[in-house]
Amino acid sequence: MQKPRGRDAGKHEASKKNGHDFREEKENREKEVMETALLAGHILLENGAEISRVEETFDRICRHYGVESGNAFVLSNGIFITAGSEREGYFAKVQHIPVSGTHLNRVAAVNQLSREMEEGRYTIGQLKQALESIKAMPEKKKSTRILASGVGSAAFCCLFGGDAWDMAAALFAGLILYGYVLFISGPHLSRIVGNIGGGALVTFLCTFCYLFGFGHHLNFMIIGSIMPLVPGVAFTNGIRDIADGDYISGSVRMLDALLVFFCIAIGVGMAFSLLKGLMGGIPL
Repeated sequence: MQKPRGRDAGKHEASKKNGHDFREEKENREKEVMETALLAGHILLENGAEISRVEETFDRICRHYGVESGNAFVLSNGIFITAGSEREGYFAKVQHIPVSGTHLNRVAAVNQLSREMEEGRYTIGQLKQALESIKAMPEKKKSTRILASGVGSAAFCCLFGGDAWDMAAALFAGLILYGYVLFISGPHLSRIVGNIGGGALVTFLCTFCYLFGFGHHLNFMIIGSIMPLVPGVAFTNGIRDIADGDYISGSVRMLDALLVFFCIAIGVGMAFSLLKGLMGGIPL
């Protein structure tokens, strides 16, 4: 078979080059879509979203921008994504996501963004920029978080049956507790030691308030004050993941929450044992 010559050869080479450029552009766009979907999943998982929400958001982004072969396998601290078929380029990536706190404002922002995306408001580049902005959203001020801890402790104390003096003591203990969490436990201690220390700190504070007449029901004061340490969202999401069939992730989250409960109980028990040894017991 004769090779094309002259003008025909030029057209043939141009056609090959255009075809190659088109495939390369298509693969680059598919890669950008996958990385953007991974970024959305990363933000959701890192900030306390359940597994099913992460997978659903990933699928929404891939399907909306035309990547039909995108798949994600999500665990409680990692995302595995793949794509590839006869019509689409192959892509795979694994990203470790360390266990972090719960920031539902970021989760809500990604949810809203995914719905606006389906209305056609964003190109893939604009979506990625919006996700980067959500990821960079500042946390609440430390003073605000400390105040919220104190108010929450007082509210839970009231809910469990404490009177006004008990609420005031719980407010004080809650303020001190979250200062400890932000400035000592979080930056310098492991999660286990930090929660044991938090449980012990609350017990000492509430006991001393009780002994000096600043509060009437020690049990309500302690229960209310330790509530900021309780991982309620993680525990609830663990149950939901198990109910959705995500047994591995659900079990990990449940175990993590139960470990926190156990550490808090150890801290409270250690504090009471120490107080009993030093003071011969606490008159209740």
